[in-house]
Amino acid sequence: MIRGMKAPSFMDLALQAAENAGQSGEVPIGCVVVRNQEVIATGANRTLTDHDPTAHAEIVALREAAKKIGSERLVDCDLYVTLEPCTMCAGAISFARVRRLYYGAADPKGGAVESGVRFFASPTCHHVPDVYSGVGESEAARLLKEFFRERR
Repeated sequence: MIRGMKAPSFMDLALQAAENAGQSGEVPIGCVVVRNQEVIATGANRTLTDHDPTAHAEIVALREAAKKIGSERLVDCDLYVTLEPCTMCAGAISFARVRRLYYGAADPKGGAVESGVRFFASPTCHHVPDVYSGVGESEAARLLKEFFRERR
């Protein structure tokens, strides 16, 4: 690292993954999984690339993290994602027992954390992570707005 330069935050790394996804034609959403202050997995939307409707950034990153640590339980892991998770991803985060969820932009239409079904507030939810919203929100929202503006 160059003296005087700030190290990138974990959300900065998720934003970079989102930007890369957008450049490849995917909706620009990125995610990183962190354990012991180290990134152990990175994911970006791959639904078009993989022809897989479940290949959301969170799912891609959770799969990589679980494989890396050899367990489906990510109890000491934190997840940073650029957009509020949908119901599928919130469910996966819960089943993985992720400790903390940090997300950027809210998704009033498809989100399921503080929008929509509010998955973690459901009495049938097995595990609720600590949730921190609005982290890197303006940059995440900008990436999404630019992506969709170019396609309209």
